[in-house]
Amino acid sequence: MAGFLIVVGLTGCLLAFWLEINQWLTPELYPGSGAGIELDAATLVRRAETLVPGAQARTVYLGYPGSAQIGMEARDGAPPLDFEYIHLDPIDGHELGRVTWHGLPRRKNDIMPFVYGLHMYLAMSGIGEWILGAVALIWTIDCFVGFYLTLPAGGERSRKGFFARWKPSWLIKLKSSFYRANFDLHRASGLWLWAMLLVYAWSSVFFTLPNFYTRATQLVLDYEAPVWAQDGTPQNDARAPMEWEAAQATGERLMAEQGRRHDFTIERPLALYNLRNKGRYEYRVRSSRDIGDKAGSTSILFDSRSGELKTLSLPTGHRSGTTLTTWLVELHTANLFGLPYRIFVCALGLVIAMLSVTGVYIWWKKRAARVAHERRTAPQPAPAE
Repeated sequence: MAGFLIVVGLTGCLLAFWLEINQWLTPELYPGSGAGIELDAATLVRRAETLVPGAQARTVYLGYPGSAQIGMEARDGAPPLDFEYIHLDPIDGHELGRVTWHGLPRRKNDIMPFVYGLHMYLAMSGIGEWILGAVALIWTIDCFVGFYLTLPAGGERSRKGFFARWKPSWLIKLKSSFYRANFDLHRASGLWLWAMLLVYAWSSVFFTLPNFYTRATQLVLDYEAPVWAQDGTPQNDARAPMEWEAAQATGERLMAEQGRRHDFTIERPLALYNLRNKGRYEYRVRSSRDIGDKAGSTSILFDSRSGELKTLSLPTGHRSGTTLTTWLVELHTANLFGLPYRIFVCALGLVIAMLSVTGVYIWWKKRAARVAHERRTAPQPAPAE
C-alpha cells in the first residue's frame, strides 16, 4: 500500500499545478486566453472532424483558457488513431496539437496526461482503478486506526490528564535516535494533517470505486451517482441520434429551463459529451452553484434521440450528499482557496510519500526486533548424543 501511496502522493504534487506545468511544458497546447469571440462546441467539433478525416468527435471540453480539447475516435471501418485528443484554438479553430492520455508518453504533449493516468489508475485502465480503489478504502480505514493508536493507553494510572498524556504524540523529538525521530515524524505529521488525509483517502474512493462510494453515501445522505458513473443503455428508438448542433441547442435549452426551475444562473458553457454507448449527451456548464476556482460541474444528461432530460446534477444546494462530494472533490483537486491551497496540496503530496516511507521503516524495525526476540526465546534443540 505504501508503494502506491508514494506514487499518488508524488504525482499529486504535480497535478496541483496541472495548468501551470502544462503551460510551461507545452505552451502551444495551453497558450492562455486570447482576445476574440470563442466558437461554440458544435462548430469546434466540425472543425476537428475536418482536420482528422476518418475520425469522429466524442467530447468537447472548453475549460482550458485558450484551448478547446476535442476527444476523438476512429469511425467504424477506419484505421485506429494514434492520439486521443486534439486541441484547437477556441477563437479561430486552428489546430494546437494532439495528445494521448493512455499508455507511455511518446512526446512531451503526453507527459502530464501520463502523470494524470498514473495518479488516477496507475496508467492501467481497469485493473489500476481497482488496485487504487482497494488502497483508498484501506487508507480510509487506516486513518481511523492510526488516530486511535496515537491516543494514550487506557487504564493508565497517572496524575496527568488525558491531553497532557496525549501531547507527546503531537511532538517531534529530532534530537533523539534515528528510529525515534522517524516514529515521531510519522505519528505527529499524521495527527496534524489527519483531517486532510481523511479527505484525500475518502475522496479517492469516490474516484476509483464510485459504486461503493455511492452506496455508502446513500446510507446517510441524499445522493445520486455522478453522471460519469451512472449506468445506461440506449433506448429502443428508431430515430437517428442528434447531431452535435441539435445536441448543443437541446443542452442549452434544458439547462436554461433547469436554471429557472432551481434558481441558479449559468456563467459559461464548459463541455458537451456524446455518450454513444449510453444513448445520452451530457451538457456541462459553470453556474452559480459551483464553488471551485476553475471550471465547474453543473451538468445535465439527456437522451440523444428524444432530447428528454434524464438527470440534473447540481454541485451544491440540491442534494446533501452531492454537496459534500463536491467539497471533497474540489479539495482533492486543489480547486479552492487559490494559490495558497494549491501550494499546501503540493506539500501534502510530499507528506503522504513521507508518511509511507517512515511507516514502512517503523514496520521493518519492529518486525526485525520481533524476529530477533523470537529467535532468542525459542527453545534450543537438545544436543545430539
